[in-house]
Amino acid sequence: MKKKALAVLGILAAVSMTTSKPANAAVVVGGSNGWEFSTDGIVDLFSTYASTGKGPGTGHALSLLSSGGNESKTDDRFGMGIGLLPSVIAFNIKAPTTNGVDSAVRVGIYPALQNSDKTVGANERFNTNPNIDFREFFYTAKGSYGELLVGRALNLYQGKNILNDMTLLSAGVVPGNTFHSNTTLGHIGYGYLYTNFGPQFRYTTPDFSGAKVAVSIGEPYKISDVSAKRNTPRMEAEVSYAKTYDGTAVQAWLSGLYQSDTRSDTVGYVGKRGDKNTSTGAAYGVTAALKNGLSLMASGYNGSGLGTVSVQDGDFLGSTSTDAVGEERTHWGFLVQATYKITPTIVAGINYGQTRQEKTDFDKTNPVGVEIPIKNQEATTTSVTYAFNSFTKFTAEYTWAQNTWHDDKAQRSNQFALGSTFFW
Repeated sequence: MKKKALAVLGILAAVSMTTSKPANAAVVVGGSNGWEFSTDGIVDLFSTYASTGKGPGTGHALSLLSSGGNESKTDDRFGMGIGLLPSVIAFNIKAPTTNGVDSAVRVGIYPALQNSDKTVGANERFNTNPNIDFREFFYTAKGSYGELLVGRALNLYQGKNILNDMTLLSAGVVPGNTFHSNTTLGHIGYGYLYTNFGPQFRYTTPDFSGAKVAVSIGEPYKISDVSAKRNTPRMEAEVSYAKTYDGTAVQAWLSGLYQSDTRSDTVGYVGKRGDKNTSTGAAYGVTAALKNGLSLMASGYNGSGLGTVSVQDGDFLGSTSTDAVGEERTHWGFLVQATYKITPTIVAGINYGQTRQEKTDFDKTNPVGVEIPIKNQEATTTSVTYAFNSFTKFTAEYTWAQNTWHDDKAQRSNQFALGSTFFW
């Protein structure tokens, strides 16, 4: 159990989310010789209160809502820290246009603001060294041929699913105390999976009347908890479309993932020893921003060998990507959302999402000594955001979350968040 909790902390520490598209730079320096330097960033802080009911107890896979494993006790907790999107300071360097090619570099630095890692028993209030993550570090070269991206950036698969979630800029689901290391979850694991940032070569075509195609070769991830070799790249692709029709801005996307790796052939491992595990997936969505202030969004995903929190869970939460004998589980989920601009400064929103995991043939045998896996993680968030000015906003949220296991035992949480975000 301790090993699994540490794995959870490692993943959630990596959940420092942001977009790979720079914000509108507030400060631009240079330009006389063709070189330009600019900066953009965010400072955000949220106070959260979560009241979480008892878990199903031992014999069940870990829950993101639990206070420390799945022991049967309630958890009422107040916290202060960043939301799903951490604070960030980013630097952009643009080179002189050469032979019709615009080249630029982006470096994004993402610190947490809370002092402690918030783990059970931790008392680090004098620790003023927050986690700092160089989440983005890449260059782009854009010309008539399209765009080449090289470096560490947001992965394509399910990237737009998370970028179009309204809780990206707030809190959303607050994980249990054991797992609350840095960021909140938004709807990660509750409507989409965390795609992560990774080193990659990516090519994006020119814009064809609103349509673009992107393909990337990226760092392979660990699919199973007994993965021994990752000898094929992570392949991703995305087709996207964006257009405005009579004042209504429409966006749609379809992305895909393929990767395989080899399981350990060490004696003692159960099932599929030395065989391959494969992750395959599709993700999709559509948004419509109407000129009357109403915005609608629906997104989803499906595949196998994906996991229930991050894409390709590896040994996270007992490797939900595969069952105990190495068979890939089937995973799918969705998120629906509506926001409405009540006044020029006040926006109300609501969304609901699910992340689901199906049983394999082995899971259906209910093997003795094997933990019962999570079946469904669902959450709904309602929010009101007030724009104090063009660069400062305040957000109030309520989130209801529920985790259900395959024996239909459930755990529920009621959560509240109040925070502020400053942009430049």
